Amino acid sequence: MTTDCLSDTFSALADPTRRAILARLALGELSVGELARPFKISGPAITKHLKVLQRVGLITRSRHAQWRPCRLEAKPLQEVAAWVEEYRRYWDESFDRLDDYLAELQKKEKHEHNR
Repeated sequence: MTTDCLSDTFSALADPTRRAILARLALGELSVGELARPFKISGPAITKHLKVLQRVGLITRSRHAQWRPCRLEAKPLQEVAAWVEEYRRYWDESFDRLDDYLAELQKKEKHEHNR
């Protein structure tokens, strides 16, 4: 059975705590303790969030003596951005058509006003 990586990534991103964790990791590596500090949830709850992020490849965890840093991994986010980009083009084209339509209406209104 194959997995849909994009769906897994969106599922992981659906939780605001996990998005906040990723935002913090975008600034650099942090230990689990440092990541947990601003959240009012238990250590095991943070660990569960980290496991979800790690399972979908959004973070990696390593060990350096007593320090266990977490690091953001961008590849799944690049896949999300590529998927969203297709829809951005759709909206850009839709807005361009709307701009053309509104310009045509203004032109007609101006023409009728000058009669």
